Amino acid sequence: MTENETLLEWLSQLWRIRHFENHVTNLCREGMVPGFVHVCIGQEAVAVGVCAVMEEGDYLFSGHRAHGHFLARGSDPFRLMAEILGRRDGVCGGFGGSMHLVDVTQGAMGATGVVGGNIPLAAGAAWAASEQGQKKIAVVFFGDGAGGNGVFHETLNLAALWHLPVLFVCENNGYAEFTSREEHSNVEHLSRFAEPYEIPSVVVDGNDVSAVASAANQFVDDMRASGGPRFLECMTYRLSGHYVGDPEQYRSKTEIANRAERDPIERLKGQLQRQGVDQDVLDAIEAEVQSELVAVVERARAAPMPDIAEVMAHVHADPASAGERH
Repeated sequence: MTENETLLEWLSQLWRIRHFENHVTNLCREGMVPGFVHVCIGQEAVAVGVCAVMEEGDYLFSGHRAHGHFLARGSDPFRLMAEILGRRDGVCGGFGGSMHLVDVTQGAMGATGVVGGNIPLAAGAAWAASEQGQKKIAVVFFGDGAGGNGVFHETLNLAALWHLPVLFVCENNGYAEFTSREEHSNVEHLSRFAEPYEIPSVVVDGNDVSAVASAANQFVDDMRASGGPRFLECMTYRLSGHYVGDPEQYRSKTEIANRAERDPIERLKGQLQRQGVDQDVLDAIEAEVQSELVAVVERARAAPMPDIAEVMAHVHADPASAGERH
């Protein structure tokens, strides 16, 4: 593909994630979504840029803000939406929900609500691939708040010691839930923690999809050639609250408005316009995605709920003996 064709494809993916998250937000406010929901509005470029350089067979691990990662990796928007709504047609049969997505068909091995809990799992997948002599890599997305967990540091150490092909992707949006980075740490960049373990690292503009993809591509190529971990820190900002319904009393409207000027979608649109792409073409891409997702939501709303008889499925090795367990 030409450069513009690639950028237009990325724009479509950015819009798909943005409108998907907008629909999830609205459904949540209607009371249609069980549990807490965390959307990635404003952070879409990290997911699209990193997943653009992954290959079939690579592993992906995510956290509680996972929808965008799964969409960028290639998961079916309908099956993701159905899962978030707790429907039988979801990627986990409606049992996982927003924070516990799994789509093995795309190598997306799991999202977790445990902050930092996905990091050692990614290292385990990388170790397995290495032991089997495969050229697969594991990619793990996490926020800057995960850096306060011991398992984060333990995994960096083991990944370096065992030369594991795992790409650590920190989505540094400046907040650990409701606490700004400077309020809970004097270390501005988590990538600094990679230095003592001699893990190559780089800090990029996480709202520039091209910059993210370029840095990720270089690291992934190096990992496939020589193995070992890499650390990619993407400086970004979530334009939505920590969760849907967050009153956001910890940051000002002025701050949000100022950061919205660096919206990754608007930046990519501007780049494409400067490279000669007509506004009509850009508008048509968004319109197509909007139409697609309206149909996805309607279909997911109409999808059946899981059968109550399946409530113990996947809980015990033998569901029939569930009543015998104590």
